[in-house]
Amino acid sequence: MTTTAPSFRRRLLVESLTVLGADPSVQAVWLEKYDVPTDEIALDFDHAFRMAEQLVEEGQLGHDVLPDLHGIDEVFNEMSGEPNAVRWAADALSSDEGWTKVRELARRVLMAELGEWRAPMPAICVIR
Repeated sequence: MTTTAPSFRRRLLVESLTVLGADPSVQAVWLEKYDVPTDEIALDFDHAFRMAEQLVEEGQLGHDVLPDLHGIDEVFNEMSGEPNAVRWAADALSSDEGWTKVRELARRVLMAELGEWRAPMPAICVIR
């Protein structure tokens, strides 16, 4: 299997949405387990999001979820920049309105694509 296969790219998107849609406490445990900063959640989504249009064209993703995916991207864009650094702290996952909105949108996409939003958190390999 090559990394350009639609099923692989779809899995990357679903896994990033699974992390985004998880309860804040689950997200925090996952970040600690892999010793990665909170912004890695957004970076993983960004990589997967860049493939969404192609996944739709290939029939691997429903066109109707694109507005929610764009919404997640917009929220993260609004949260970026030095003045918003506090929004990227692990404790902000449970208190920041941006993270709440992202969680809601991710869950909607997962429901539309999988019929449920709760799934096991993905295992990752961190290369340092």
